[in-house]
Amino acid sequence: YGGEQHFPCSRRRGKTDTVAVNGEPVVKRLRESIQYDSSLRTPKEPQNKVTVVLGAQWGDEGKGKVVDLLAMDADIVCRCQGGNNAGHTVVVDSVEYDFHLLPSGVLNKKAVSFIGNGVVIHLPGLFEEAEKNLHKGKGLHGWEERLKISDRAHIGDLGTTKKGIGPAYSSKAARNGLRVCDLVSDFKVFEDKFRMLAEHFLTMYPNLKVDIDSELNQLKEYAERLRPLVTDGVYFMHKALTGPSKKILVEGANAALLDIDFGTYPFVTSSNCTVGGVCTGLGVPPSHVGRVYGVVKAYTTRVGVGAFPTEQNNDVGDLLQSKGREFGVTTGRRRRCGWLDLILVRYAHMVNGFSAIALTKLDILDTLPEIKVAVAYKVDGKPLPSFPANMDVLTRVSVDYETLPGWCCSTEAARSLEELPQQAQNYIRFIENFLQVPVKWVGVGKSRESMIKLF
Repeated sequence: YGGEQHFPCSRRRGKTDTVAVNGEPVVKRLRESIQYDSSLRTPKEPQNKVTVVLGAQWGDEGKGKVVDLLAMDADIVCRCQGGNNAGHTVVVDSVEYDFHLLPSGVLNKKAVSFIGNGVVIHLPGLFEEAEKNLHKGKGLHGWEERLKISDRAHIGDLGTTKKGIGPAYSSKAARNGLRVCDLVSDFKVFEDKFRMLAEHFLTMYPNLKVDIDSELNQLKEYAERLRPLVTDGVYFMHKALTGPSKKILVEGANAALLDIDFGTYPFVTSSNCTVGGVCTGLGVPPSHVGRVYGVVKAYTTRVGVGAFPTEQNNDVGDLLQSKGREFGVTTGRRRRCGWLDLILVRYAHMVNGFSAIALTKLDILDTLPEIKVAVAYKVDGKPLPSFPANMDVLTRVSVDYETLPGWCCSTEAARSLEELPQQAQNYIRFIENFLQVPVKWVGVGKSRESMIKLF
């Protein structure tokens, strides 16, 4: 048939059989030549697990402070999603550092900072951020020696925070995006892709001003600075997780209610800022996710438009806004302020499964004679069993509050739970009991020392 010939090999024990199929030799190995490893069937505990810090509200909860605290003895600190549309402020030795793209753990000179594949990297923003923080203090010296960037991360240069983050995630989903691995490979191939993408954006947004040649010249310079920092992110994380004992910290950007799937859509960001984003944004198997800490501000804030059930457009809102210095780190926009919403935080816990909570900015409530906490939603007089997906429904909810007595004295000097006024302790216990999640830290100021550890 078709001139095909079969040449049987010798069939002595221990040898292989070679049989021609469609003219191609196929090697068949005898089963007895492979030893079965019986230990494979024994379940193995992951060698190392990542500790995750996530925002539990609409962002701006003070995640940077919690990350900074945990990063002091971490070996690796990772960012897994978002871009430089996120903002973290960290105060060390009276110096205030602002981070947007760099993991705030970069201040730990013994740790490796890693930017994962789920992050969109705005290259001018990355280097500008480093330069600005270098001028502020010694914390960032030598940052390039301790930063690694995933080769699969997307580049965003062309959004609502004007950083190109939204369009970059759109391109990623449309499969015409540019990645770090493209930039540090053959630049001619990258140039062709960039020109095509730029033309695509100019067609979509006629008012967009892009000097393509100038952008490419700048990107060529960035490629050289970036090349030493780029690594295979999946292999990097795999080695970290399965190698010698390491403390690995993941800092989330944005927050649960800004998540593209679980947030108050459409007023959300373009990525998954809940715990699932850790797996997809770093290449970490779910079995390697350890403790998940939710960061909750002692009241609620929101930037921009969208439903906000506990918003206080009154003296209370103004007090929280001015005393809490509620302006966006990234945008400078005034944040809207309101009472703590435990329906919203409980929903964030349902999605993330918080191990414990960090309660921040408790000191901002110091002067209030009474403090309200949202404990139930109603629509048309009927209780809502859960946080609604539909934003039209959320705009119509009426809120049931629990009113707690304030403490009317400063908490800023407290360094233990016992040093807090009894009413402040009661506020913390109320939150724990409602959420059925322990509060592990309480923040009463801006510095590292003002994060009280409860257990």
